[in-house]
Amino acid sequence: MGQAREVMDRFTAAMDTQDRDMLARSFADEAVIFTPDEGKITGRDKITNYLYQFWDAFPDIKYEYTAKHEAGDVAIDEGYVVATNTGPIRLPSGETVQPTGKKIRVRSCDIAEVEGGQIKSHHFYFDQLEYMGQLGLLPESLSRQLSSH
Repeated sequence: MGQAREVMDRFTAAMDTQDRDMLARSFADEAVIFTPDEGKITGRDKITNYLYQFWDAFPDIKYEYTAKHEAGDVAIDEGYVVATNTGPIRLPSGETVQPTGKKIRVRSCDIAEVEGGQIKSHHFYFDQLEYMGQLGLLPESLSRQLSSH
């Protein structure tokens, strides 16, 4: 196992155990992440604040791996984010949605580039429609269409 894999595993462990210090240490000071919902976020503090909101909305959040990959300074995780929505969800618009109480299991792929023992770039990929549909936040007709595929 190389450094990229070790750092990515440390990041995922920090998310699963809600270890704020370990999470912050996983990212370089000027790290950049790319997310489906908020786009590009730069800097350790802004990144960790973005990730902390998932702990507030989904206190039992965990990652279920389907595959782990490593190539040089890049680690890739494929799997599912599994959680129950028991806290408010902050939307990119700044609005909040009250807890739905629904369980989610959303496909995910994370790609992290590591340098000097820290993540310098991280791409988070997940299907926002699948996420919103599982939370029951889409119009019923759209939810039916998505669940039939």
